[in-house]
Parts: sequence; structure tokens; C-alpha cells
Amino acid sequence: MKNFQTLLKEEIKIAFKDIFKYDCLIENISIDETPKNFNGFYTLVIFPHLKHLSCNPEEAGSKIGEFLKSNSSVISDYNVVKGFLNLDLSDSYFKSLIHKMVKPDKINKKGREVMVEFASPNTNKPLHLGHLRNIFLGDSVSRIYDAYGFKTHKVQIINDRGIHICKSMVAWRMYSDNKTPDSEGIKGDKFVGNYYVKFELENQKQIQGLIEKGYSKEDASKNTALMKEAVNLLKLWENQDSETIELWKKMNGWVYEGFDSTHKSLNIKFDKNYYESDTYLLGKKNVLDGLKNNVFYQKEDKSIWVDLVEEGLDNKILIRSDGTSVYMTQDIGTAIKRFEDYPNIEKQIYTVGNEQDYHFKVLFTVLKKLDYKWADECYHLSYGMVDLPDGKMKSREGKVVDADDLVTHMIYTAKERTLELGKVDDFEIDNLDQLCKIIALGALKYFLLKVDPKKKMLFNPEESIDFNGNTGPFIQYTYARIRSIIRRADKLGIKYKSFDLKKIEELSIHHKKIINHLDSFSDVIELSAKTYSPSNICQYVFELSKLFNSFYQDEKIIDGKNNETTSFKIALADLTSLSILRSLDLLGIDVPEKM
Repeated sequence: MKNFQTLLKEEIKIAFKDIFKYDCLIENISIDETPKNFNGFYTLVIFPHLKHLSCNPEEAGSKIGEFLKSNSSVISDYNVVKGFLNLDLSDSYFKSLIHKMVKPDKINKKGREVMVEFASPNTNKPLHLGHLRNIFLGDSVSRIYDAYGFKTHKVQIINDRGIHICKSMVAWRMYSDNKTPDSEGIKGDKFVGNYYVKFELENQKQIQGLIEKGYSKEDASKNTALMKEAVNLLKLWENQDSETIELWKKMNGWVYEGFDSTHKSLNIKFDKNYYESDTYLLGKKNVLDGLKNNVFYQKEDKSIWVDLVEEGLDNKILIRSDGTSVYMTQDIGTAIKRFEDYPNIEKQIYTVGNEQDYHFKVLFTVLKKLDYKWADECYHLSYGMVDLPDGKMKSREGKVVDADDLVTHMIYTAKERTLELGKVDDFEIDNLDQLCKIIALGALKYFLLKVDPKKKMLFNPEESIDFNGNTGPFIQYTYARIRSIIRRADKLGIKYKSFDLKKIEELSIHHKKIINHLDSFSDVIELSAKTYSPSNICQYVFELSKLFNSFYQDEKIIDGKNNETTSFKIALADLTSLSILRSLDLLGIDVPEKM
């Protein structure tokens, strides 16, 4: 079946030829969706063709509109606004669409594979609000690619080694008095994170002391007793010192338990975890091979670098003078390992904040220099930071919005708002708690996903839990409202799974708009996959919810007349609920059957 817009352009081409003897090329005909504040579904822009039409825009629009109304297979009416011809579509066209939806074709799986990396936490701190945007974005893009026909592999890289981990280890060894998460009654990731903050606080005091003795700030930051101890611990770790490794495993184990608990509460799962402690040696091997092959160069202090000046970048260190690895080393190893583990993936998507844009340009360029052909298929899904009303978050100072605390606050707020509405009196307390969790997570995920990833955003928890406007709860409530209608129809014995479209005399504007919007769902999935942006899904499902609520307000869906029109309206509501369900699933959001 021809693409609808192509069919419409061919009919307009015929109109140009018949009315004006103007032989217009299909590619020169511009068709747009009609703006929402005008009547119509598609709009022909007249202005580019005026020199061939020998009349003013309004007259040309009217002539073309009349021709299409009389001769087109899909146009039922038109209106002209200056140089724009707005076209309404026929009932028969929309009936053909609804027939296709009631009896859908099977999804054509493309047999292609893609890998999406997200979360990627450090084991020196708990997950916070910034991580949540990352996690929800990566999870949603994975779901979108799956719906687009790809086999999707969801992975994370655990940053479980490096100087930042050693800082937490040093602080615990010096200040903990052998306390544990169990002894303190605190989640393991938060427990370890507190010692990272403790290190930074004590280290700042030592830096200040050295500055007062005449050190420059740069020299002071390198020469504190704490920093020297952390650097020494990193060397001991890379040399596999048994005591150091034992402490590292113990503290990381505490953190993993905390991460798993948070992921479970967010309904997030991964297909595979990668650990930097497993991949950095592969990265070092490739760097040393690159040095032998003159891809990289070594300085007098034995550090290894890559010169990327010709590529418009800079010189970048790959291995320190003491032989220890940097982030770039392990990222090289991780990328190689993944393509070894999953040789059929055609794209590797890294979900990482935009402060790492330069890092990934360097990484992908280094991989090309190492002659890995798949380097061109690595993509950095860069996203903007999440700010709070009172400014940015700073992990090392402990000024973050903890993910667990935020979810707890959201659930509490959802419960408050739900009780205020007075519509949950029939809920048992366990069911009410589950409902509030669904609403809270829906609000949080939707709010963080509705903004285009490239843009930074301001997060306002109170604004996100609103049952009106562009929010998760509004859309969840719309779904629950439709399911209530369906339950009532089932109770009344109304048959809506099958109906005779020929007996539906006339479709209302609400019917047409909903059908047209439902028909665009596959296009929105494709757009979202190609742009790596769940915000398109958010906009789609928000518009669909608004369209349904207008339909619900203006037309009685179950009107006491058990006829084909009633069956059709219930079926349309059912299809709408299915599309809302699928849309929210692509965002990782659950829906309640009752609200």
C-alpha cells in the first residue's frame, strides 16, 4: 500500500495539471500536518507554486480544494487560509485505518541487534537524581529499539576501580572503626558513599593546611597525606595486593547490594553487567600494542599518549607514568570486549551525560586508530544535566538528591494527592500503596523523559505529580478511565470486539482525530529510535490522552443504545487504551487498571 502522503501528492499533481496545465514534480509538493488550531488533517502550501497558477493564493486553493473534493479518493472537504489549503479526510479513509487496527499485521522483526549501555555507576556513591535520568533514558531507548524490531541488549559498566574507589577505601580504613552497613542500619551504597564524602572533607582540610605553608593549590592537592595514601592504594590494587583486594571486594559488595535494591524498586533490569576491573587490562594491552605500532607515543616519564590534533582534538593520556590506567584505557577495553561478546550488534549506544562529550569523541577516534571497523557504529547518547531549584548537585560534597529518598518522597506525595481527590475509598491499604508507587514512578519517569535528551532540565517533584497537564499521572488516569468504560461495557454485554463498519453512518471529528493519531504510532516509534529520544513517545501519548478526553467530554460513549455505533465507540476507546499502554511501556511506566 502506498504511503498516504505520496498518494495525496499524486492526486494534487493531477489537480495542478487538470486545472492549471501545470506539470509539477511530486518532490516539489509540500504536505504538512494541519496545525491544531485549524480544521483539517493535512495542509498544502500554495505559495511555492503561485508563478505557475496565474491567480491569487486563495483562488488557487479553492480551485484545488473543489477538484480534490470531487475527484479524490480520500478528501471530503477543505478550507483555505491565505496561502494554505487545509484538507479534511473522508470517512472511508478513516474506516480503512480502523479496520487495519482491529486486525493488525504482525510486527516485522528486522533480525538486527543493538546494545544500549546505561546506569554505569561508580562504586563510591549511591545512585542519585542525575543517575535516574540516565537510567530511565537508556531503559526507554532499549524498549523503543525493541519495538522498532531490534534485539536489544541492555548493559551497564560498573566503575568499580580507580582513584575514586580508593578514596572511599582510605576513608573507611581511617575513620570507620570497622563499622558496616549492617551495624549502622544503612544501605551499602549510602554507607560507602558517606566515606567518599568524608575523604573529600578531610582532604580539603589538609589541602588548606599545605596552602598555608606556602604550597600552590595545585601542588597542595597532590601532596596531602590522604591523597598520597589513595594513590598508593591504587598501585597496590593494580599489583593485586591481597589485603587491598580483600577490602575492595568487601566494600564493593556492600555497594552492589544497594544498587540492586534501587534497580529493583525502579523496575530496571540488565542483560549483562561489565566491570572495569575486568576490562581495563584488555584496554592496556591494546594501548601497548598501539604503542608498538606507532599509533601512540610515550613521553620521557613513561606515560603513553595519543596525538589527535589532526582530528581536531588534543593530546590525550592513555596510561599514567606509574603504569596505572585512566578512564580512557578501560573504556577502550570495554568497547572491544562487548563486540567480542556480541559480534552481531550493529550499534553500541552509550547513555552518558553531555559533560563527557569530548571523552567519547576521543574514545571513538582512538578505536578507529586501532583499526576497529565497528568504531563508526558507536554512538554517544548525550543528555543534559538535571538541575534542582536550588542549583546543581555535587557528589563529593554530599549535595545530591538520593535516588531512594526521592522515590520515597514521590510515593508519599502521590499518596497525599490521591487521598485529596477522594476517589480511592474502595482501595484496600495494600492496593493503595501499590497504586501510589505506580503513580509515583510514572510521574518521575515521565517528567525526566518528556524533555528532549539534549536539553538540560529543572526537576520539580511537586509539578511532576499532577493529575492535569503533561504528566505521567494524567496519562495513567486517562488509561484507568478507559478501562472503567471497558469493564462497564463487558458487564452490560456490549459486543465491541467486532462490529460492522459499513453500518457506521458518520464519523465525528473526535473519531477521526483519534484514529489519525493512532495510525501515526509506528512512525513515532521509528522517529524515536532514529533520534534516540523518548520525548517523542511522551508527546504522542500526551496528545492521544487529550484527544480521548475531548471525545469523552463531548460524546456519551455508552449511551444505552446497544448498536453498531456504540460498539464502534467502545472499540475506539479500547484501541486508545492499548496505544496508551504500549506507549507507557516504551517509557518503562506501569499503568493501573483503576484510579
